[in-house]
Amino acid sequence: MSQDDQRQTCGFVAIVGRPNVGKSTLMNRILGQKISITSRRPQTTRHQVMGIKTEGGAQFIYVDTPGMHIMSKDRNKAINRFMNQAASQALRDVDCVVFIIDRTRWTDEDQAVLKRLEHVEAPIILAVNKVDRLQDKGDLLPWLAEVGARREFAAIVPISAKHGTQVDTLEAEVAKHLPEGIHYFPDDQVTDKSLRFLAAELVREKVMRQLGDELPYQMTVEIEEFRETERVTHISALILVERQGQKVILIGENGERIKSIGREARLDMERAFGTKVMLNLWVKVKRGWSDDERALKSLGYDLD
Repeated sequence: MSQDDQRQTCGFVAIVGRPNVGKSTLMNRILGQKISITSRRPQTTRHQVMGIKTEGGAQFIYVDTPGMHIMSKDRNKAINRFMNQAASQALRDVDCVVFIIDRTRWTDEDQAVLKRLEHVEAPIILAVNKVDRLQDKGDLLPWLAEVGARREFAAIVPISAKHGTQVDTLEAEVAKHLPEGIHYFPDDQVTDKSLRFLAAELVREKVMRQLGDELPYQMTVEIEEFRETERVTHISALILVERQGQKVILIGENGERIKSIGREARLDMERAFGTKVMLNLWVKVKRGWSDDERALKSLGYDLD
């Protein structure tokens, strides 16, 4: 059978869950490369990030989403509202939902995510992640039965996104729900995001990994220059913080911290882009940007 005669399926799959359960790690594992940034800090993902995998006649369009979280006194800024809206918007018109939870832990935020899924008509697959870190494997089966009673899931699959355990089983379950249809993207395309977007995200990832315990979430990255030549990609990135003290922490003594962040980000960019990268980083204080809807839109936090 030629590829043209092969039955084609194509569908959108939303990956949802509370912060820090491994949504981005799962998508990167499925795609076999880094598209979504990761760190141990909650709310690392701020945007919907699309990852596309085409295998034979099937095209999976995964949508990685920000962690759905309960608004509270310290999570009541415009950027928090944006992240929750971005995650909820991803549930519209999808063909399947992968709802991720962390081992045998069930929190109020997991319950809040489940509540948001009440009116979703698409089949929902529950992925129980990080099972490699369970101390007593005997706890797993009773827990799967308990959590399965919370609602009717299309399937429940224990996985380890980090190590790839049973991720192929999860993909097989997702494949059952892809409708017949032509592929929306070329077979070799892996994301809808630009290299400019990925560059900003890689810088932000390195900041969060190196300074997650010291630097609050009021930090973002704006690409001011992205210029490709035959041999080198020239990138200038502006890291925005809200207070002068945060700027001092980010630069570090004698500029060592910002140099380390730049070095790690540049190496990741070179691997991702397949070219040499000349990266310049700057730090600027922009007070109140994370609670200013107009500023957020200008920085690319726009649901449109």
